[in-house]
Amino acid sequence: MIPLEEAVTARLESHGERFEVLVDPDAALEIKRGEFEGELEDVIAAEDVFENASRGDRPAETALEEVFGTTDPLEIIPQVIKDGEIQITAEQRREMQEQKHKQLVNRITRNAVNPQMDNAPHPPERIESALEETDFRVDPMEPVETQVDEALDALRPVIPIRFDEVTVAVQVPADYAGSAQAKIRQFGELEREEWQNDGGWVGVLTFPAGMQNEFYDLVNEHTSGEAETRIIKDEDDISMR
Repeated sequence: MIPLEEAVTARLESHGERFEVLVDPDAALEIKRGEFEGELEDVIAAEDVFENASRGDRPAETALEEVFGTTDPLEIIPQVIKDGEIQITAEQRREMQEQKHKQLVNRITRNAVNPQMDNAPHPPERIESALEETDFRVDPMEPVETQVDEALDALRPVIPIRFDEVTVAVQVPADYAGSAQAKIRQFGELEREEWQNDGGWVGVLTFPAGMQNEFYDLVNEHTSGEAETRIIKDEDDISMR
């Protein structure tokens, strides 16, 4: 279950009765769209159905039977969410909006590059600053994934930006290969790898272009800066970093 202060109220009015449940806001939206794949017990603040959640009042069992055909809260809660309305306070809306805004900036930062600067990643501060110059505002009631394209459309007149992937070859010396390759190979999609005769390791990975600095930091951390990396632009064009 989630803490009460993190829950929002989903409310359904039917047959002259009111039914309320307390649920995580993101999970409520997923349930409403039929996209929820988790465990209901993990995203509710109470395994109960209320007539008035703020007062703790509960509806009569006869009312539950009449409207839902059951008195089992775990069967009723999804129905209330799907057929009812999600109620949020101004404070909850502000907090949700701030959280979604951070998630959006993080997603854009990890995937976007500056095509005018040799596809260098944009710092998150630059994304933040550019968004402030636009009319785009995060919708706290919509998933971040569905808002990325609209945010990019708003950003393009302000900064040069595009989503891209990068493919990088990394050569790890034998002294670090055993432990370093295990960390590096998890960073992106491992296209190919090769163990060299001297015990060194070479891997080729593809990952969102905005994560290049994070990747190089990881490589340097686990190889004491002794690894070599190459950005692979195409089969015939390999440039040393």
